[in-house]
Amino acid sequence: MALVSSSLCYERHRPEDTILYRTLESHLEVFLARASDQGGGDGLPVFVTRELRAYLRCGRLEHGCVHVRCEQCGDEMVLAFSCKGRGFCPSCGGRRMSELAAQLVDRVIPRVPVRQWVLSLPFTLRYQLAFDATLTAAVLGVFSRRVFAWLRRAAAREGIADAQCGALTAIQRFGYRHSYCDLLHE
Repeated sequence: MALVSSSLCYERHRPEDTILYRTLESHLEVFLARASDQGGGDGLPVFVTRELRAYLRCGRLEHGCVHVRCEQCGDEMVLAFSCKGRGFCPSCGGRRMSELAAQLVDRVIPRVPVRQWVLSLPFTLRYQLAFDATLTAAVLGVFSRRVFAWLRRAAAREGIADAQCGALTAIQRFGYRHSYCDLLHE
């Protein structure tokens, strides 16, 4: 009889047991109402509200699941649906990050030196860029051209005449000027 390590068995991540989940579940409606009152009636952007509500359904069996069975060994399990969120859900965000990192390392980035560059912008520009994809692309283009020019000059000083540059970009939006968490305490 073969023994299977318990680390190989699927275990639902149980978001409802986390402080984040319990806090959001307890305060979401009040938070949204206060954000709406302070924002002149519009409140938070629809995609933010949708993401927060989806997180409260993520990994919960009562919000959807699938029953699966292994054809080889006969083991069965129930898997809860995930929200597949991009910004708020720690479980889905972590899974997406791990999958992307593996894809990049295994199939995209060649075996060459790699360097990370970070462009941090003032809060007012962050807000504008969050809602203007054309402006975001323009800012990213200027940043990339400047970094590439610097890298080519550095390569030329080392005797490399035809240096080629490439970039993968990840846009992260965080660091609000006013914390929406403060709305809960007013």
